Amino acid sequence: MRPPPPPPPRLLPTAVVGSYAVPEWLERLKTDYHQRRLSAATLDAIHDVVIKAALKDQERAGLDVVTDGELRRDNLVDHLLVRLPGVEIDRRQKAYYYDYYDAVVRGPLPQAPLGLVAEFQFAQRLTDRLVKYCLPGPHTLVKRLRDEYYGDPRALGLALARVLNAELRALVAAGAQLLQIDEPYLSGYPEDVAWVVEVLNVLVAGVGARVALHICYGNRYGKPQWEGSYRALFPALLRAEVDQLVLEFGRRGVGELGLWREYGVRWELGMGVVDVKDERVEGAEEVAERIWRGVEVVGAERLWVNPDCGLRHVAPEVAYRKLEALVAGAALVRRELTGRADA
Repeated sequence: MRPPPPPPPRLLPTAVVGSYAVPEWLERLKTDYHQRRLSAATLDAIHDVVIKAALKDQERAGLDVVTDGELRRDNLVDHLLVRLPGVEIDRRQKAYYYDYYDAVVRGPLPQAPLGLVAEFQFAQRLTDRLVKYCLPGPHTLVKRLRDEYYGDPRALGLALARVLNAELRALVAAGAQLLQIDEPYLSGYPEDVAWVVEVLNVLVAGVGARVALHICYGNRYGKPQWEGSYRALFPALLRAEVDQLVLEFGRRGVGELGLWREYGVRWELGMGVVDVKDERVEGAEEVAERIWRGVEVVGAERLWVNPDCGLRHVAPEVAYRKLEALVAGAALVRRELTGRADA
C-alpha cells in the first residue's frame, strides 16, 4: 500500500500538465546539437536559461503547481530512453530534434540511477511553488521500443516499471511531492488497459507522493493521434493505485465527466479546461463554466485545474495567455465558493 498523498496546496489548485511552449529558436538549437553543430555543454546551459524563463512565466501567470516545462526533452520518450541502461540507441541516426530514436532492447534491463533527481532539484531551487515532475509511463515506452528480448509487452512493461520505481523513490527522497505518469498511448490502445494497470501498480509501489496519471489523445505537432472515449478504459482503470487522473475536457467537452458518478471514482481529477490544440485564447468566464461542471460532478475538494495537455506546440505568447485565463477562471469559481479568490 502507498501512503496517503499530502494535502493540496489550496482549493482548485492550478497547474500545467507538463511541457511548456518551445520557442522556434530553441527548436533550431536542439536540431543543431543533433547535427553536431552545437556541443552538449552549450545546449545544457541553454536549457538552464529557458527553464528559468518558463518557471517565471508560470509564476507570473499565477499557477500553484509548476514544472520545468520539459524543455530539456526532445519529445515524450527519448529523454528517458537514452538514460535507461540496456536500451541500445544509435545517437547518430537522429538529425531533427523532435524525431524519435530507434531504440532496441536486446537483453535484461538492469537497475541504475537515471539522473532525473538533478533535474527536479534544479527546478525546485528556482521557485517557491510546488514542482511537479513528469515522466512517460511503461506503456508509452513499450510502444516506442523494439523488443528483441522479453517477447511480450507486459513483461517488458514490468521490467521498465521496476527500473522506474527506484527513480520515483529517489525523487520523493529529494523532496518531490507530486509525480505524474504520462500514458497517452493508452487511449489509442484501450485493449492493453488490464496489463497496463498491473504494470502501473508495480511502478508506483511504495512511492510516498501524490501520483497523477495523465491520459490524453496524443499531442503530436498540436494534433490528436487518436479519437475515442475514456469509457473504454473503465472499469479496469479503477484498479490503478494512483491519486489523480489528468484528462482532457477542453477540446472534447465535459460529457465524460459522468464516468466519475457512474463508477464512483475516488480519485482527484486534474481537469483539462484549456484546449492546447487551438490557438484561440479562452476567456476567464468560459474557463470558469467548464470548472463549474467539474465541481458539480467531482466536488471542489477533489478538483485540480490544468490545460488539456502539454503546451509544447502552442506559441509562447498564446501559451502564457491561456495560463492566465486558466488561473483567472479558477479564481472566479473559488471566489464564488468561498468568498475569496485566493482561498
